[in-house]
Amino acid sequence: MAIHIVKVPDIGEGIAEVELVEWHVAVGDTVIADQILADVMTDKATVEVPSPVAGRVLAIVGKAGDKLAVGSVLIRLDDAGEGAKAGADAASIPKSAGSNAADVAKRPGAPAADALGKPGPASAPRAAPGTASASAAALTGAPAAAAAAATATAAPGAEAAGHADNTSALAGKPLASPSVRDHARKLVVDLAQVPGSGPGGRVMHEDVVRFAARGAAPAASAQRYAERSGEKQVPVIGLRRQIAQRMQAALRIPHFTYVEEIDVTELEALRARLNAARGKTRGHLTVLPFLMRAIVLAVPSFPQLNARFDDEAGVVTQYAAVHIGIATQTGGGLMVPVVRHAEARDLWSTAAEITRLADAARASKAQRDELSGSTITITSLGPRGGIVTTPIINTPEVAIIGVNRIVERPVIRGGAVVPRLLMNLSSSFDHRVVDGQLAAEFVQALRGYLECPALLFVD
Repeated sequence: MAIHIVKVPDIGEGIAEVELVEWHVAVGDTVIADQILADVMTDKATVEVPSPVAGRVLAIVGKAGDKLAVGSVLIRLDDAGEGAKAGADAASIPKSAGSNAADVAKRPGAPAADALGKPGPASAPRAAPGTASASAAALTGAPAAAAAAATATAAPGAEAAGHADNTSALAGKPLASPSVRDHARKLVVDLAQVPGSGPGGRVMHEDVVRFAARGAAPAASAQRYAERSGEKQVPVIGLRRQIAQRMQAALRIPHFTYVEEIDVTELEALRARLNAARGKTRGHLTVLPFLMRAIVLAVPSFPQLNARFDDEAGVVTQYAAVHIGIATQTGGGLMVPVVRHAEARDLWSTAAEITRLADAARASKAQRDELSGSTITITSLGPRGGIVTTPIINTPEVAIIGVNRIVERPVIRGGAVVPRLLMNLSSSFDHRVVDGQLAAEFVQALRGYLECPALLFVD
């Protein structure tokens, strides 16, 4: 049997370790070339690890949430050709002679085999740094040998039954890519109930659509007032752990929050006209591209706000380029993809880039460089934006602009009560390096641009 070792990939930029987010295969699974084996993460960027060859999974290292060193062993596969032949030979052994690899090993003249099916005495490899000891032990222990042997001798008809075992082995999670999971969430489909048609029982997009089309039975009205019991422990791993660590770091910052009301009646009228005239050919415009243009025009007068603070070195770095982070809610949690060089983009280019980055983040396809390097951040909950929020600064930046929902309210203008569209900006600043007056002047500059949107397009 030819053994192929897949190692933890080097994502670059000096990354020494990654977090194992999710396994898509289990011991005993048959995989094809380029099939996704696992997801790993660093700095909120999820990287899929594909299989370089076709074969069978002999052993996996680590569980979801473990930290794995770059270059350490992640998974061991047998070669497709020799592995398939070995499986066929084992399956052809009569029952009287034994139905698993252990029986074969007992036959006279049969060579001893280690946990990976390799002739000769087994040697226990060292656990990779950051790998759970129990998972590393599985590389040489009897359970791995038994799983590999059982898979090698399973009848072809038993493959479907093995899929359910593989799913339960993966902490009860069905085999599916992040984009399929996001698709299922949007269609309100429980993946655990969806039969998978992909390799190894993997749930595909078409499986989700087919299941959703059948519809789910409504809950009985008798259950509406029934008592509920039970509890579920949810490990804080992957993106959720990254968010928790970032929020804990941000908690050290003395936040100063400033809220201002903006009259966006003229802005909304302009936006509606632009969408009606060019929306079909150039894309739909939201408020965000206008706000981003206002930030681009304001920061030359307030360079202290388009900056990052290295508190350990005691240095604030101010940037000429405006790289705007857009806080984006995904199925796994909050991510902040970055629109780079916003100063060089028009409204439609900005809108298109926001959409592209948001889609990539929600599908867990955003690259690491698309999730880092922002100099100032915008956060918005859209229609659910509330009246006032307290945005948390995206460290090491020093400012974050929060957009609240637009509402129609009566306003006195020229002695008459008239309806106007109003929106609050709730913005937070790092009070260690940004004074309250400077923050207020910056927000007032944004207000000037947004309340008279013609100023966004003149020199």
